[in-house]
Amino acid sequence: MTDAAILPGWTLAYSGKVRDLYTSPDRAGEVLMVASDRVSAFDHVLQPGIPGKGELLTTLSLWWFGQLADIPNHLASPGVESLDLPDSVARRAMLARNLDMYPVECVVRGYLSGSGWLEYQASQSVCGIALPAGLRDGDRLPEPIYTPAWKAPLGEHDENITFERTVELVGADVATSLRESSLEIFRRASDVAESRGVLLADTKFEFGADRQTGELTLGDEVLTSDSSRYWDAAVYAAGGDRRLESFDKQIVRNWLKTNWDPAATASAATPPPALPDDIVARTAARYRELIDRLTGE
Repeated sequence: MTDAAILPGWTLAYSGKVRDLYTSPDRAGEVLMVASDRVSAFDHVLQPGIPGKGELLTTLSLWWFGQLADIPNHLASPGVESLDLPDSVARRAMLARNLDMYPVECVVRGYLSGSGWLEYQASQSVCGIALPAGLRDGDRLPEPIYTPAWKAPLGEHDENITFERTVELVGADVATSLRESSLEIFRRASDVAESRGVLLADTKFEFGADRQTGELTLGDEVLTSDSSRYWDAAVYAAGGDRRLESFDKQIVRNWLKTNWDPAATASAATPPPALPDDIVARTAARYRELIDRLTGE
């Protein structure tokens, strides 16, 4: 991506849809993760970005890592405060230890929505887990379910998989640890969110092995607006058309579906249109509102 920052002493190692990763010969075994203001949907990076999004995502990740301080995570110590970074970068950066990442996105669902709802309509199950009949889009599940996805190579789509397939990918012991850790973190985070009037509908975690100890370690971002679906508890309880409005970029997706054909993404002649100012502003406001609701800051 062309908007990645130039940081003296750091080399841009990777630029994705949202994050830029940097390495430095002075920080062996560590990587600087910088969240950008870029926003993507339907495998396209859109223009313009969402002002302040990178800082908000980083702030929320760090807050959740703090709430889950007893769970091993990838944050290096000392962190970015020990680096001579411009404020504009430091506020959206995390200094992390390199992990041997597992090729599994650890998705947990407390409610039936999104791709889970689509799969349920076809099979009354999600990732091989049978669910009760008669559920509606957005219904709370009897208990949270673990529905992993295989992390596809760059350029390919992730694929929902069964737990048994996870065992084939990483082995029974690691697969079980991934499932148990994901469900436990989800339950704890759900309790925190509900105490603040917010429902955690679903989320994804990523884990790796510590390169020194082999310990299962939480990595990447955690419980952010980009990795999770949050709903307003009061609005959800009231029912109606707005009950599933989420604190994320769903506003962007909805606008694109109305004003552009995502199915035509393979055609270079049909790039996504620029986002209108009001869509950008409303999306930024939803990101900020979630931070306010959860952290009280």
